[in-house]
Amino acid sequence: MRIVHYVNQFYAGLGGEEAAGIGPRVLEGTVGPGRLLAHLLGDAHQIVATIVCGDDYAASTATAAPELLGMAQDAGAELLVAGPAFGSGRYGLACARLVAAAHAAGLPALAAMHPDNPGITDAGAVPVVAAGATSRQMRPTLQTVAAAIAKLATGAALTVADGRVARAARIGRLVEQRAAARAVELVLRRLAGERELTEVPVGGFDAVVPSAPIDKAASATVALVTEAAVVPAGNPDRLESARATRWLRYPIEGIDSLAAGEWESVDGGFATTAANADPNRLLPLDAARTLEREGAIGRLHTEFLVTVGNGTQVATARRFGVEWAAELRKAGVQAAILTAT
Repeated sequence: MRIVHYVNQFYAGLGGEEAAGIGPRVLEGTVGPGRLLAHLLGDAHQIVATIVCGDDYAASTATAAPELLGMAQDAGAELLVAGPAFGSGRYGLACARLVAAAHAAGLPALAAMHPDNPGITDAGAVPVVAAGATSRQMRPTLQTVAAAIAKLATGAALTVADGRVARAARIGRLVEQRAAARAVELVLRRLAGERELTEVPVGGFDAVVPSAPIDKAASATVALVTEAAVVPAGNPDRLESARATRWLRYPIEGIDSLAAGEWESVDGGFATTAANADPNRLLPLDAARTLEREGAIGRLHTEFLVTVGNGTQVATARRFGVEWAAELRKAGVQAAILTAT
């Protein structure tokens, strides 16, 4: 089987965020993870070309998927394989849109991404096999992909046992009114002021009502908290770079600024070079100390709280928020500054 493999600019070795805007292009043979995939496939199947696009271009340009699909077809693809995208949102979205376009054009396709990847629903009916959360799981993920390719080559369908990500089941039920009558009824109820009733509830994030402004900021204790994964250099406590399961605290009493080389961000969701050159970009300790000295705030809390927001589940982040609030209240903090990436 002739396979064309899609990867983003990073896995193609063309660059990181600075190359995220590059347009679609074709590379001969295998690059990056495609080399390991080709090894796992053996002689039965051949990766004839690699198609590449920058994450920003692919996720924000409507013509990206059709352009890439045309390149795959020109290369004589019998199967299009996209990813693995792991938990990366833009990369996952690009993979999903590309394989969906291939499916619509009659070209068999397969994507690999983490089940929680936000782009996964855009793949539609195309099979998606589960990847690990990060590239640390590259080998086992590609082993799953190779086995899936071998099965698809026989004409068989992939199942959950093959690592396929299961879609939520849609269960039909009988109703008394036809769709048209229900739609008219909903419109009338909307016009009458009803805003909650719906047949298609859409998930979303909580709407948080902000607290009232503090009356006397000049006497308040203010804390710094962040989801930017700012930790001491070397990450001694091993905070995750994505999909956090915990949060940490670090003392800052007597420290006026976060020095480069002593602090860093381990967030895996963005290029941290500029932030690590001045960690105060992420946790504004230097500015907070200025406010403290000028009397704009009473004092700065003696420690900051930190986790990573990259890929972290909403339910987990909500729990962190509750725990942070409890900790800060117990410490007598009246206000907190939350910085995010």
